[in-house]
Amino acid sequence: MAFLCKGFLRAVAKRGLSSKFVRTPFKSQRSLSSLDPLPNKLLQLPSSLIKSTLDSATRFPQDNPHFSWDSLLACLPSLSSDKARLVLEWKLEKMLKGNERDYDQYLYLMSLCAKIRNASLAMHVFTSMEIHGIKPTTSLFNSLIHACLSSKDTITALNLFEIMQSSEDYKPNDETYETFIIGFSSLGNTEAMKSWYSAKKVAGYCATLQTYESLVSGCIKAREFDGADRFYDEIKSTGIMPSETILENLLEGFCRRRRFNQVKEFIKSCLEVWQEISVKMAEEVVGLYLEHGKVEEMEELLSTVVESGQAVTLFSQVNSGIIRMYAALNRLDDVEYSVGRMLKQGLSFRCADDVEKVVCCYFREEAYDRLDLFLEHIKRSHKLAKSTYDLLVAGYRRAGLSQRLDTVIKDMELTGVR
Repeated sequence: MAFLCKGFLRAVAKRGLSSKFVRTPFKSQRSLSSLDPLPNKLLQLPSSLIKSTLDSATRFPQDNPHFSWDSLLACLPSLSSDKARLVLEWKLEKMLKGNERDYDQYLYLMSLCAKIRNASLAMHVFTSMEIHGIKPTTSLFNSLIHACLSSKDTITALNLFEIMQSSEDYKPNDETYETFIIGFSSLGNTEAMKSWYSAKKVAGYCATLQTYESLVSGCIKAREFDGADRFYDEIKSTGIMPSETILENLLEGFCRRRRFNQVKEFIKSCLEVWQEISVKMAEEVVGLYLEHGKVEEMEELLSTVVESGQAVTLFSQVNSGIIRMYAALNRLDDVEYSVGRMLKQGLSFRCADDVEKVVCCYFREEAYDRLDLFLEHIKRSHKLAKSTYDLLVAGYRRAGLSQRLDTVIKDMELTGVR
């Protein structure tokens, strides 16, 4: 059966896999400075020297179980997809040469193939295992399907599913259906996503939290907002507690439909039930209110954030949105009140752009004395950016205020801004 599967897989690979995949190494949160120096060296080398360099690098921690291959791949720029492939090929060769029998090692390697969107390499890992007498399992098939869907190769993924259905040793399981649901959700193919959800239920498997995350996010991505609402109703009927990801997607749907009342009620509901909202949710609502000039709603949101004892970062986020809105409306008194409210909390401006919007408001109102006081207050907690100094120089020059212009230029020199 193994050799039959191997032959069929080779045929599938030949028929279904294209050599024109998008291969972009995914991003990692770890910085290069925290890694072994080898990844930095690999960045500078031509692809032809990658494997030999890995072979000769005595300090390369390939046997350290805590070493993150994700981080190694993250250091390879997106324009050098061949390097990511070569690193994984090198790892596979070492595993096979060392007669590695641990399925988890191969599963992890195939998951990395999915992350760099290289289905042909994942297929190579799979077939190499068979050649070396390592029998395939349902989990390995699932991982290969995931790699194919990540590479947008749905034909091969479906062919693999057919192989699993006709087998005795690696029948599709709950994870198989979940992989297709997640894959088609990511691809924005909601019809296929829903069909696989139905197939999962027909096969006797129940929806999980991850299932609903994929269904809701897939609908929102495809702008099928009513579908997302129906799945949310289904979540509530099953008694499953929705995740932060689901809540963020639902709120995005309300915002994109400009359902202001639903947005307000949804935020209140989240605070009542979960006692908090995420930074992403706050960003979504602040963006909606800014776009449509809903200043009263923004103030109400800030009151809600304060009353519910949310994190200081959320207060800062919402209050910054209020400052930007008042500045755009030239409501200088309200701008100054909001800035004072922020400073009393021990907070400062989140970015130079916010400062510059306020500065522009002062210039439009020709309130130069008040601008001086504003700058004096914020300098205690905020270092002015070069772009802000440039704005001040241009504004004072245009207004003919040579004394203030000289003061700003001297201040730039003292602070080392060039």
